Amino acid sequence: MKLSAEVISIGDEMTSGARLDTNSQWLSQRLGELGVEVRFQTTVGDMLRDNIDVFNIAIERVDLVICTGGLGPTQDDLTREALAEVSDEPLEFRQQAMDHIESLFSSRKRPMPERNRVQAMFPKSSQIIPNPQGTAPGIDLFIDRGSHARCRVFALPGVPAEMQLMFKETVSHQIAAMSGGGSVIRHHVMKFFGIGESDMEQRLGDMISRDRQPRVGITVSAATISLRITAMTESAERCTAQIAQTKTEILNRVGELYFGDGENYEQYHVIDSMLRARGESLALLELGFAAPLGDWFAALGETPAFRGGLSLAAMPNVSLEEIQSRMRSDWLLVVNAYPAIADDLVGHVPASEVEFILVAPNGKQHAHRITIGGHPDILQPRIGKTAMAWFRGVVAGLRTA
Repeated sequence: MKLSAEVISIGDEMTSGARLDTNSQWLSQRLGELGVEVRFQTTVGDMLRDNIDVFNIAIERVDLVICTGGLGPTQDDLTREALAEVSDEPLEFRQQAMDHIESLFSSRKRPMPERNRVQAMFPKSSQIIPNPQGTAPGIDLFIDRGSHARCRVFALPGVPAEMQLMFKETVSHQIAAMSGGGSVIRHHVMKFFGIGESDMEQRLGDMISRDRQPRVGITVSAATISLRITAMTESAERCTAQIAQTKTEILNRVGELYFGDGENYEQYHVIDSMLRARGESLALLELGFAAPLGDWFAALGETPAFRGGLSLAAMPNVSLEEIQSRMRSDWLLVVNAYPAIADDLVGHVPASEVEFILVAPNGKQHAHRITIGGHPDILQPRIGKTAMAWFRGVVAGLRTA
């Protein structure tokens, strides 16, 4: 069964533009992976009448509504009152929810304000969506709409980390069961670099069809492409098998651009693992107006594979071999140079000629000159990621400089 959905974001901070609505983006992506067609996104402020109107409109035009925000304890948190009005049900106290809220305050050694009791109030026929991390349980509510089938509403807190965990652990499985896709859902993320989104789409062909199972979704972040495989079946074993088969098909089409798996896995993780396995280390020299590589490798924490990085405006008056020796590294990777991103470049797609230099453990130097273009917001990260891809290829012996 193909479900339609509306995602509603609630809060004055959203309608005023004071805060970016990342929740709706995230939810729409996850719903798409579940085969749900998101037909509307709506943002509404903290006015009870407006909330009621928005919910009344939504339940008449879609099968499924997911809202975020308005479940806190303050007077402007009105989601539960709006849903009680729309469903024509009274709010009732749930001791189970109250026990959880009290235990959270107790674990934090803080007294619970009396106002937090309102977070244990639910429309009479609704179910509680557990919130392991916070004091705002979610609401799972079916609302009758006359001659139509009932609309299901999931109300989740606005805190992104809490909302995402609740969706993954509870809501996604309920939606999968509604759509007949099976009760078990598994995701697998593959990472790629060195191709644009449209080219990736073209090479994957029918693999990204909206009707395909498992579904394959594409997202791009700072020139890195993620392919998210979502399997929905009756068992975890079947999900695993479908994901493995789909991954093999993807690698057959774009395997040369693949570098690893995982939502947060990046090329610097690959390099760290590669150098650890070889018992070798890397130092960085980044010239110009940025130093993303140093930031990324430093984020790894303490690792024998990374000796540190230098960020300088221009090439120093010492040899690269001397820098390599002083930093006690086996490899020295030089990026020359990151361009300045001037204000007048905004709105244009600049390109910059960049040289990569790699000093090997034996002192031999490899060099590669390339012109790299991109939107000003991603040009410098793209240069750094291109340098990592080149480094991996040279060190692994997959290509020569």
